[in-house]
Amino acid sequence: MFASYADEDDEYIASMEGIAKLGEDIEIDALEDVRILVLLWKLGAKDKPAQINRDEWMKGCAELQIDSVAKLKALIPSLDLGFLDETAFLGFYEFAFQFSREGTHRTLDKGLVIELMKLVLVNRIDQVRIDSVVGFLENQNDVNRITLDQWKQVFSFLNEVQDVETDYDEDGAWPVLIDEYVEYLKTKK
Repeated sequence: MFASYADEDDEYIASMEGIAKLGEDIEIDALEDVRILVLLWKLGAKDKPAQINRDEWMKGCAELQIDSVAKLKALIPSLDLGFLDETAFLGFYEFAFQFSREGTHRTLDKGLVIELMKLVLVNRIDQVRIDSVVGFLENQNDVNRITLDQWKQVFSFLNEVQDVETDYDEDGAWPVLIDEYVEYLKTKK
């Protein structure tokens, strides 16, 4: 099954072109549907960003007991983020960032982070709060790239701090980006 998604010039990996074909075969949009990311995470794609290699695919398929496109399709309902407990979701959330990196870059472009947040946080974080973070990032002209630590801290902040007036500790160990977000929220009131 892997061979039909592998790159023509390197049969050991399936990059985004092969992943898009996989999405077509299982009838989900590989660019817009978060379930393709969940599938790649469950298959164990982690060696390099934006691809899955044959070994990861084979091991993941064996663990998930998948040996056909039909079985992949049957797995789709279980790929909904709502089925992930908090610990599993944190693992997936970090994977989404790492998988989206380009080459050896350790950061993501702010625009990509915004789109990724909209994709992975829906139904996990209140939409108003997601929109607020997105609005903040869109207005930050001095921020062009986001680190993994910032990515993870935004999620922690959204989970832990419901009200910046009562829940936010200014002396806490939040990154500067979170401090700036809190100031942004205060100016919006």
